[in-house]
Amino acid sequence: MISTKTASARQQPVAVDVSSLSKRDTVISIFIIGLMFFIFGFVSWVNAILIPYFKIACELTSFQSYLVAFAFYISYFVMSVPASYLLKAVGFKKGMMVGFWTMAVGAFIFVPAAMTRTYEIFLLGLFTIGLGLAILQTAANPYITILGPKERAAQRISIMGICNKGAGILAPILFAAVILRPTDSALFAQLSQMSDVERNAALDELIRRVIVPYATVGTVLVALGLFVRYSPLPEINTEQESPELATANATKTSIFQFPHLILGALAIFLHVGTQVIAIDTIIPYANSMGISLLEAKVFPSYTLAVTICGYLLGISAIPKLFSQVTALRVCTLLGALFTLLIIFARGTVGFLGHEADLSIWFVVLLGLANSLVWAGIWPLALDGLGRFTKLGASILIMGLCGNAIMPLFYGYFADLYDVRTAYWVLFPCYLYLVFYAFVGHQLRRWSPGGVSVSTK
Repeated sequence: MISTKTASARQQPVAVDVSSLSKRDTVISIFIIGLMFFIFGFVSWVNAILIPYFKIACELTSFQSYLVAFAFYISYFVMSVPASYLLKAVGFKKGMMVGFWTMAVGAFIFVPAAMTRTYEIFLLGLFTIGLGLAILQTAANPYITILGPKERAAQRISIMGICNKGAGILAPILFAAVILRPTDSALFAQLSQMSDVERNAALDELIRRVIVPYATVGTVLVALGLFVRYSPLPEINTEQESPELATANATKTSIFQFPHLILGALAIFLHVGTQVIAIDTIIPYANSMGISLLEAKVFPSYTLAVTICGYLLGISAIPKLFSQVTALRVCTLLGALFTLLIIFARGTVGFLGHEADLSIWFVVLLGLANSLVWAGIWPLALDGLGRFTKLGASILIMGLCGNAIMPLFYGYFADLYDVRTAYWVLFPCYLYLVFYAFVGHQLRRWSPGGVSVSTK
């Protein structure tokens, strides 16, 4: 008879030291994680088209339509810490499989939601997809952060960002191509003049177009879960401590004893909030200028394309030309500047075939400002955590609920004032990010009289 202790030990995944991986193993691991970030991006950034789509099909206010982002991203707050314990118990690969399958369940929930045109069921599906993504993000981000030299962490994360945002460029365009038709502009214009019966019939037909794409996505996610489970992705030790680090952390008993992590989680919260506002609000902002949904659908892709340009700059220049800290500082300052230009820039310009107010192109340029912020925060916030790394990563992933909260603020002020004035919500966010880039990431202890700055 096998003892319970022995059986339990056999079930535990065997983690290896990242330094023991061969170059081939490292490249394969980066490729698999890159594939995962592509999936993250495709599933996440399709929300940019879902928000205006649901606003029409479910007859919503701006505030109600941004519950799409809220339902999707609040799941990160709920699931991130449980995800860290799941990964500790079953390992990265089994945990990732659970994440993919949870996302698949969420995608399949779209089928009954579309059949009944019930917005609340759609939100449940989005929340479930977000639960799965929270598990995957809690695994993938610390994994890629330590999969190589620390000074090149921002470079690796930038590569993951290209995978994520590349999918984000494709997602709204492909999704719009599947669910929107050339005659829809005329349909949208006629809805207000239809009788209740005619309008409900038209909206039922419109919303049911999501059934086939989301059923397909769910099936693909089930297959991806099996692929990752049986892939050559190694289980690596993300919590290894050097003797010096073990000594420094010997007296640490709580994750809250790392100020640079806690401040970093708030920075993640505000950063992802600014990022999702820049992408998910740009279509309604274009609509406010008289640009139709069929034309405006490409604007999120412009923002994401500019973000990819920023990633490419980071990959080529970090750390050869400048450090990841310098990149973070420049990007946060640009974010504050572009926000002011969105508010105050005026004048119609023709560019890329669009006649639009100049300010919309500064919304696009927020993609550049946001590009290296995530890559800058992660390695700085996880620095020196040692055995607290998995829990620290889950705290940072909790910050992704900023994607849920910040668009609601934008939607509230858009209804209260207008869609341009609502961009003021970005400015204090970028001011805090500037603080973290210059000061916050250096803090290593709290003290009664304030905060002491590390001399490291």
